[in-house]
Amino acid sequence: MFQSPTQATPSFAEAVGRLGDRWGMIAAFGVVMLLLGFMALGLVLSATIATVLVIGGFMIATGVMEIVMGFSAQTWGRFFIWIIAGLLYVAAGVVAISQPLLAASIFTLMLGAGLLATGVVRMVLAFQLPPEQSKWLVLLSGIITLLVGLAIVEGWPDNSFFILGVFLAIDLIFYGVGWISFGLALRQRRNEARA
Repeated sequence: MFQSPTQATPSFAEAVGRLGDRWGMIAAFGVVMLLLGFMALGLVLSATIATVLVIGGFMIATGVMEIVMGFSAQTWGRFFIWIIAGLLYVAAGVVAISQPLLAASIFTLMLGAGLLATGVVRMVLAFQLPPEQSKWLVLLSGIITLLVGLAIVEGWPDNSFFILGVFLAIDLIFYGVGWISFGLALRQRRNEARA
C-alpha cells in the first residue's frame, strides 16, 4: 500500500529485485514490441500514417491545453498569445489527421532538416570537448546524424511515404529488444539470488 514518510524508500537494486518474478511478463512485452516493429517494417505506409495520426492527436491535445492555459492568463497579451498558439496547434493537428500523406511530407522534411542541424551541432561540439574526453564518438554521432538528415532531405518528397514508418519500426524494434534484455537480466538475477 502506501508508505509513510518515515519508511525508507527502497533502493534501485531492491526495486529491480522485486521485479524478478515478473521477468516473463516484461520479456513478453518486449517480444510484442519487437513483433510490432517488424510488422511496421512490413507495412511502412500504414506505419507512417499511424505516426502522423498520433502526432496530429498530440498536436490537438497540446492546442486544447494551450487554449485552457490562455483563459488563466493574467494579461490580455498573454491571453491572445496562448489562444492563438493553441488554435494553430489544433488547426495543424486537424490538417495532419485529415491529410496524413501531406502531413507526412511536411514532417519528413522537418525531420531531415532537424537531423541536419543536430548533426552539425554535434560535430561542432565534438571539437569543443576537452582533450581528455573522447571526442571521436560525438564526432561520429554527428557525422551519422548529418548523413541521415542529408539522405532524408535529398530524397524528399518521394521518401515521405515511408521514412516516418521506418523510424517508428526501428524505434519499436530497439524498444522491444531493450525490454527483452531487461526481462532476461531479471531472470538471471533472480536465479542467481536463489542459488
